[in-house]
Amino acid sequence: MGDLARDCAGGACPGRGPRPPSRRRLALRSATNLPCASGVRVPAFRASCHRLLADGDRFPATRRRGRGVFADQFGFTLIELLVVIIILGLLVGLVGPRLFGRVGQSKTAAARAQIELLGAALDQYRLDVGRYPDTGQGLDMLMRNPGTPNWSGPYLKRDVPKDPWGNAYKYRCCPGQHGDYDLWSEGADGAPGGEGENADVTSWDSGSK
Repeated sequence: MGDLARDCAGGACPGRGPRPPSRRRLALRSATNLPCASGVRVPAFRASCHRLLADGDRFPATRRRGRGVFADQFGFTLIELLVVIIILGLLVGLVGPRLFGRVGQSKTAAARAQIELLGAALDQYRLDVGRYPDTGQGLDMLMRNPGTPNWSGPYLKRDVPKDPWGNAYKYRCCPGQHGDYDLWSEGADGAPGGEGENADVTSWDSGSK
């Protein structure tokens, strides 16, 4: 049994024939036979090559097996990907409407804040001029003076803003139907009335006067 093991370790098992050397063995054997520039072989390099040859092909096989283990651990099957996509779709369906509703509420709140700001500018204009701009003059009188006595503007730091939906604010004076002046936004749909985000945002409901 011991002789058989020694023969197999040497590369020739009885009944099997010699085992062909691997590419790694051939490359290392060629490297050990290469002379140095001075014509003297390097014993340390040759000895390390012989150790690698004695180890055989264990390292490539180990790397191949390692790659297979990691691929099994980190790979995703088609069913797993489909489950993840379904879960994400359910989350978007549940959270999306609430998120969009919050966006609509924030735009309505911004419109109320702008109406209050414009109302304060109109009140300052009336203190200087003695009256509010009429409907024909509009809100542009807060920024530009066409020759009105005692005008001390501009009464806004920037141009007259549009509402959060990109539409111009409506203005009616003097007087308005609901007070000294009426100032309002027609909401997301740009039409009178409506509910939710489409509802009108008005100066007479916001308490700006």
